[in-house]
Amino acid sequence: MKVFLNGEALEFDGATLAEALAAAGYGEARVATAVNEEFVPAGARAATPLSPGDRIEVVTARQGG
Repeated sequence: MKVFLNGEALEFDGATLAEALAAAGYGEARVATAVNEEFVPAGARAATPLSPGDRIEVVTARQGG
C-alpha cells in the first residue's frame, strides 16, 4: 500500500498504522501520530486501518535549548 509519511511516499505491506510505522523504522519509538490530521493515540495504532493515499504525520519529542 502507498501512503505518505511526513510528506514522503511510503510503500509497505500491511493495512494498519502500526504496520506502517514499523515499515518506516519507528517500531516501538515514542512518537505522536496523526492520520489525515486526526490524532491517533499509541494504544489505537494497531487497530487503525489505513487506505491508499492516507497522510500520516509522526512527531518526535526534542530536547534542548
